[in-house]
Amino acid sequence: MRSGRGLLRLVLTVLTVLTVLTVLAVATVLSPRAAEAGNSRYDELIRSHDPVMYLAMSSPASGREADLTRRGHLGTYHPKGKYPSTSALPNGDRVADFNGTTQFLQVADANDLSVTSRGRLTIEAWIRPDTLQFPSDEGSGYVHLLGKGEPDQHEYVARMYSKTNRENRPNRVSGYAFNLKGGLGSGSYFQDPVKAGQWMLVDIVINTRDRSRQYPTGYVRIFKNGVLRDTTGLDQFKVTPGNGTAPFRVGTRDLGSFFQGPIGKVAVYPRELTAQRIRSHYTAMVAAAPGAERTRLAGR
Repeated sequence: MRSGRGLLRLVLTVLTVLTVLTVLAVATVLSPRAAEAGNSRYDELIRSHDPVMYLAMSSPASGREADLTRRGHLGTYHPKGKYPSTSALPNGDRVADFNGTTQFLQVADANDLSVTSRGRLTIEAWIRPDTLQFPSDEGSGYVHLLGKGEPDQHEYVARMYSKTNRENRPNRVSGYAFNLKGGLGSGSYFQDPVKAGQWMLVDIVINTRDRSRQYPTGYVRIFKNGVLRDTTGLDQFKVTPGNGTAPFRVGTRDLGSFFQGPIGKVAVYPRELTAQRIRSHYTAMVAAAPGAERTRLAGR
C-alpha cells in the first residue's frame, strides 16, 4: 500500500508540473515578449522609432495580434474562426492576407490612437492590392484599408478606389481626416498606375500643431514608398479632428467595405515622421528583398 500511495503522489506531482508548464507556455505564446522572439530586423527598426502601436500582422491563424510596443493595443481578427491567410512581404515576413469580403482586424479605442492625443499622428502600413476592382466597395467605388470611425465618431481613414468608379479616380490611394460628425473629409492622395499584386508603403500624417499661412489649422499628408506625394490643409473642409470612441480597424473601417489583399507592419506614431525616417522604413524593406523584387521596388 505504501508503495502504491508513493506512486500515486508521484503521478499527481508530475501532472501538476505539466499543468503549470502548459499554462506558462500558453501565456507566453499570447504575450508581446513571445512575439518579439520572432521579430525580424524590420520589426526591430520600427520598434526603435517608438510608435504607440505596432502590429506586425503576422499571426492571423491565432485570431490575435500582439502590440509589439507593449502598450497593450491587442488586435483581434474577424470573423471568428474564419481568419485571414498569410502572404509574404518583400523581405519574406508573413502578414495577414484579407479576403476582401468579410475579414478584418480590430483594436479597441484608445486615446493615443487619436490625433488629439498630441496634435500629430502618422499611420503607416504596407499594402498589396490583389485586385484592381474591389468586390466589396462602398460610396462611389472605394474601399477602406484601415481607419478609425463610425457614425458620429469619425476620425481618419486610408482609402483606395477601384479602377472603375463614379468619380474617375482609378486606383487612387488617399488619406482623410474628419470631424467627429463625419461629412466631407480633408485629405491628400496619389493616383498612379497600379498592378495587382504589387506592394507599396503608405504613410498618412495628420498634423494640427504646425500651422502656417498656407495651412492655418494644420494639414494632412500622404507618402508613397517613402516619398511625399501630397499635402492638403485641414481647412479644405473645415475639419477639426476629435477624440472618438470607434475602434481602430485594418482591412476595413466601419464594415462598409473590405480591402482585398495583404496588409502588414501597421504602425501608429504620436508625431509626424520625417521624410527621411519614412524613407528608411522603405529602404529597409527593399534591402531585404530578393534581387528581382528589390530592383522593382527600388524603382518605386
